[in-house]
Amino acid sequence: MQTIIEPQKKIPVIAEADVCVLGGSCTGVFAAVRAARLGMRVVLIEQLGSLGGVATAGLVNIWHTLMDMDDREQIIAGLTDEVITVLKTRGALTVQDNRSSTYNFNPMELTILLDELIKENGIRLMLHTSYSAVAEEGGRLDAVIVENRDGRGAVRAKFFVDATGDGYVCRDLGIERYVSDYIQPPTACFHLQGNVEGKDLKRIWKEHGAEFGLTDDWGWSARVAGLRGITMRADMHIFGVRCDRAEDLTRAEVEGRRQARAMIELLKKYGDPEENYAITNLCSSLGVRETVHYRTRMQANETALLTGERYDAPILKGTYPVDIHHHGDGGITFKYLDGRRRTKWGKGTRTETGNWREEMGLTGEPAKYYQIPFDVLVGERYENFIAAGRMINADEGAYGALRVMVNLNQLGEAAGVAAALCCEHGTPLQSLDGRLVSETLRKGGSAV
Repeated sequence: MQTIIEPQKKIPVIAEADVCVLGGSCTGVFAAVRAARLGMRVVLIEQLGSLGGVATAGLVNIWHTLMDMDDREQIIAGLTDEVITVLKTRGALTVQDNRSSTYNFNPMELTILLDELIKENGIRLMLHTSYSAVAEEGGRLDAVIVENRDGRGAVRAKFFVDATGDGYVCRDLGIERYVSDYIQPPTACFHLQGNVEGKDLKRIWKEHGAEFGLTDDWGWSARVAGLRGITMRADMHIFGVRCDRAEDLTRAEVEGRRQARAMIELLKKYGDPEENYAITNLCSSLGVRETVHYRTRMQANETALLTGERYDAPILKGTYPVDIHHHGDGGITFKYLDGRRRTKWGKGTRTETGNWREEMGLTGEPAKYYQIPFDVLVGERYENFIAAGRMINADEGAYGALRVMVNLNQLGEAAGVAAALCCEHGTPLQSLDGRLVSETLRKGGSAV
C-alpha cells in the first residue's frame, strides 16, 4: 500500500466539557441528556445534519412494547417513555395493539423533538462534525479529534461516550473486537405512496419480483403516523456486506436505492392501475443491524436472556424476542420468552415453528422480562471511557434481542449516568458500583 506523510500541525481545542458523547443516534442523545440532567457540561458530536440515527435518517419508525410479557407491568420507561408521551400529544405516534410492534412514530417529528431535548438540557451540539482520531495521555482519553466545515479541532472532556454504532473510538483505542460469523444484513427503508394492503403484494412480488431484480426475501412495513397514504417499506435485505467498511457501505447504500426504485416499477406494472405509486422519502442512512462488537467485562448471552436471569445492578429490562435476520437465505428467526420459536422465509413462502423451552427441558413459569447488568458496558481499560450501542458485547442470540431501539435507548441512558457519576465522584469506570448506576437510573425515571 502506498502512503503519504501528513504534515504535523497543532490542533486547536474547540470545545471542553465534562462529558463528550460521539454519535447522535437516540442512544447517543439519551446518554447526553442523562448526563446533562445530572449536572454535567455535555458536548454531543454527530456526523449527519440531524439526530436520531436509524430512527430518523434510517426511517425505521418503530419502537417495541414497553410492557412485560403479560402486558401488566411497564418495564421500560425513562427517556423512551418521555419521548413517546410528547409524540402522542403532537399526533406523531400510532399505538398498536399487537405485541410485536407497539408504536409507530413520525421520524420527522422525532428529529425535531430530539433537537428540543438537546436545547432544553443545555447540551452543546455539533452537527456535520466527523470523528477522526483520539488523543491519549497517561492511559486516559484526553480528547477526540473531529473535523467539520471549520476545519480540524480537538474536543477535550473528563469522560467520553462512544455511541457511534460501529465503535470508532473503541477501534482507535485498540479495544479488542470481534465479528459475528453471521452478521445480520442491513435494509434500506423508504416511504411509499400508494395502497398495497392485503396479500396481493406478496403474490405480485413472488411471481414477478425477479423481473426487477427483487428476490423472495422476508421484509416488513409500518404506517407513518400523521402521513395519510404513506407506508414505510423495509422489504429486502442487502446481503454480502459489512457496513463498518466504506466500500461495502457504499455498495449497500446504492443497492438499497435500486431496490426501492425496482419496487415502484414492480407496482406500476403489476399493482393497482388506479394507484399513483411513488417514493416520497428515501433513507439518508442505511438500516444497519450489525457490524462489529467490542469486548467488555461480561458478554450478554442468549440463555441468560431468555430464561430471565436477574442481576444486582441491572441497566436494562426488555421483552423483545431474539430476532435474527438470516445472512443469506431471506429468512428470519424469532425466539420468544414464553418458548415460541418461529422462522419465516420470503414473502410468506414458508414458516416453521417450535418451542425452545421444551427442547431445553425447562419447566415452570417463563420469564416475564429479561435484564442485562452494568458489567456488559464496562471495559477493562480506559477509566474515563464507555461505549454503548449496537456494538454491544453479546452472543448471536442475545444480540438479536438487544439490538432494537427500545433496548439501545436504555443502554444510552445507562452510559450517560455512568459518565456523570464517574465525573462527579472522580471514580474510574472500572471502580464504579453498578448498583449506584441502577439507583440513579431509577431516580431519573427509568424502570430498571
